[in-house]
Amino acid sequence: MSIDEAIEQIQLTIHTASPSAEIKVVKMSDEEARISVYAPASEMQAVKDATFQPVLDLLIEGLDVQVFVYDKDNPSPTA
Repeated sequence: MSIDEAIEQIQLTIHTASPSAEIKVVKMSDEEARISVYAPASEMQAVKDATFQPVLDLLIEGLDVQVFVYDKDNPSPTA
């Protein structure tokens, strides 16, 4: 699987868990990507739960896809 296919797979998983989520992707290399997810607070845990195992499976395949979930209504990090 390529990194582009992996990104697409994770994006579909995210949209299933949170249809209104906004997704921003940064492809770092042919093996690494960062996906920032901006979802409603009520759907954040669902996104984390849905992407946990698929991300681990990709890591075993040699693809490092990191998913960071943020509150869509309060995107600034909290301490």
